[in-house]
Amino acid sequence: MAAAIPPITGALRRGLVLDLSTAFGLGTTFGYLWWYGYHLPRVRARDSFYARLENERAANKE
Repeated sequence: MAAAIPPITGALRRGLVLDLSTAFGLGTTFGYLWWYGYHLPRVRARDSFYARLENERAANKE
């Protein structure tokens, strides 16, 4: 008995490549946006706060 539906391997492969490239592209883009747009500014603000606090404590100690 012959198969009634021919295999669709080419379309599946194209869809898989498109899905994976879209996922990696968007994931990388939003990862960079989060890292440089949110994370690093918050870390800099935290570090400057603690540096200022430490400088004030050192000035009060003298």
